Amino acid sequence: LSEEPFVADEYIERLVWRTPGGGSRGGPEAFDPKRLLEEFVNHIQELQIMDERIQRKVEKLEQQCQKEAKEFAKKVQELQKSNQVAFQHFQELDEHISYVATKVCHLGDQLEGVNTPRQRAVEAQKLMKYFNEFLDGELKSDVFTNSEKIKEAADIIQKLHLIAQELPFDRFSEVKSKIASKYHDLECQLIQEFTSAQRRGEISRMREVAAVLLHFKGYSHCVDVYIKQCQEGAYLRNDIFEDAAILCQRVNKQVGDIFSNPETVLAKLIQNVFEIKLQSFVKDQLEECRKSDAEQYLKSLYDLYTRTTNLSSKLMEFNLGTDKQTFLSKLIKSIFISYLENYIEVETGYLKSRSAMILQRYYDSKNHQKRSIGTGGIQDLKERIRQRTNLPLGPSIDTHGETFLSQEVVVNLLQETKQAFERCHRLSDPSDLPRNAFRIFTILVEFLCIEHIDYALETGLAGIPSSDSRNANLYFLDVVQQANTIFHLFDKQFNDHLMPLISSSPKLSECLQKKKEIIEQMEMKLDTGIDRTLNCMIGQMKHILAAEQKKTDFKPEDENNVLIQYTNACVKVCTYVRKQVEKIKNSMDGKNVDTVLMELGVRFHRLIYEHLQQYSYSCMGGMLAICDVAEYRKCAKDFKEQLANLDKNILHSFVQLRADYRSARLARHFS
Repeated sequence: LSEEPFVADEYIERLVWRTPGGGSRGGPEAFDPKRLLEEFVNHIQELQIMDERIQRKVEKLEQQCQKEAKEFAKKVQELQKSNQVAFQHFQELDEHISYVATKVCHLGDQLEGVNTPRQRAVEAQKLMKYFNEFLDGELKSDVFTNSEKIKEAADIIQKLHLIAQELPFDRFSEVKSKIASKYHDLECQLIQEFTSAQRRGEISRMREVAAVLLHFKGYSHCVDVYIKQCQEGAYLRNDIFEDAAILCQRVNKQVGDIFSNPETVLAKLIQNVFEIKLQSFVKDQLEECRKSDAEQYLKSLYDLYTRTTNLSSKLMEFNLGTDKQTFLSKLIKSIFISYLENYIEVETGYLKSRSAMILQRYYDSKNHQKRSIGTGGIQDLKERIRQRTNLPLGPSIDTHGETFLSQEVVVNLLQETKQAFERCHRLSDPSDLPRNAFRIFTILVEFLCIEHIDYALETGLAGIPSSDSRNANLYFLDVVQQANTIFHLFDKQFNDHLMPLISSSPKLSECLQKKKEIIEQMEMKLDTGIDRTLNCMIGQMKHILAAEQKKTDFKPEDENNVLIQYTNACVKVCTYVRKQVEKIKNSMDGKNVDTVLMELGVRFHRLIYEHLQQYSYSCMGGMLAICDVAEYRKCAKDFKEQLANLDKNILHSFVQLRADYRSARLARHFS
């Protein structure tokens, strides 16, 4: 009964199984319902007795609990009354203490009111005594003769010096001179004492002397001495910037223990480091190569400016006053102002000369003398004529398979421009950054896009033979392939390095427009070159067909002795076409491949169609022509072009080419 949780069904089951005769009828003992009922009745009586006993126990515990609760409540009430009495006594005591304190403060004020004038009078009397010693010309007081009392002497002489400033010069010139002389002597002694304490590393003594000197005119000289001695032996490494950072960190830890205005002293130290040490170092590094080596000058300027700004970032964690950002920016500007004023002129001048040298070195390696492409109205007129007529203007040039495009040259130009963009970002004033970045971009366009890519396109166009040339070598597709790769590199640099510098300025639209114009101009020339190259391919096919296709191919003399599967012309044309298709696929990407192959397919279709119409066909020759057409169709699958999809009129025109066209049976067969 005391187990948890209590389950009545299980309890009754156990009771039944313990009772003799309480099992099932099939058990070892016969089932006895009377005996089981008797056991249930007895057990119920026992449970009732147990319940009454437990209920009496519960009532007893409840009464005891109520009694204890009343006693506890009574005790709490008594404690509350005691607490109220204690709180009342505390309030009375507090009021009494406040009254006494008020009396004491009032008495203290009265005593101070009496004592302060007295102290001032005593102080004035002492000062008059010391002043008289200066009047007499003989300093007898121990405070002036005992070197250990230099602190007290300094306090006295500082006050006498202030008093002497108010005295008329004509009557007290001599005593004023003596006081000033003593003032100067003590000031020098204090500074010397500070210097000695600093060398000994006695921070507490330095703090005492600095506190005394704070009221002297030579306090700034004390700070200067401290700054000078701090830097002794501080620059022992090869990295002056790291030395400066370590020096400032060390001084920052101790300056607060010495001076009452540590942020001012630390700021003065940093100013001294920048204006003397760093400025001298930067000048030595840059002036040497400023006029003789522009590349080294720009690299050194970028490196020094970066290291200086990094040092400034480290110093930002120190307390240097209210506007430390402006303070440090002015220090950096004071060092580099003369170099940053004309930075972009040096940058663009160097980039132009460097780019020109890279290109010239490449053309020299090819033993190539650049042709003058020409500009202005005549060139524009030629370009418009070429776009509309697809005619080669001027003599064809044999480039010997040279594209005059070099990925190495492009990478070098882009690398130089990338470094220029990085320097521009670091060294340009924020207001000038977009304009300077645009100037660098125009140089990249000039040398990469115009002087290199555009020149290669013009040369490639001039090297495309006429469509009726025999055995022409078509290298323009190689130009297309390399130009496509270069365009991707150019576009990547535009997005990665130029866009972040101009993204929030009006120069963004100007750069995008310039880029668009350049790409459109080059795409136009690529389209022209590809179109003329396709014409040359078709011309080559015409030559093959004209040279290899015989009239007897489709009208053999002995139709019973035709052993070939295709004509020789068909085999050679298909072989040539497959080579050109593979070349086109290797030279282009994306939809450009499909577009060019489609155009080649259309022209191929037209060529074969016009070619087959030139011949008349016998029965066996017609079968051979069908085999040729099937091979042409198989070859043309790369163009996504089906030669078999001809309308009935075109098909009928082929039927008319049959030698036995008048035969109605054959006519019905072909219709």
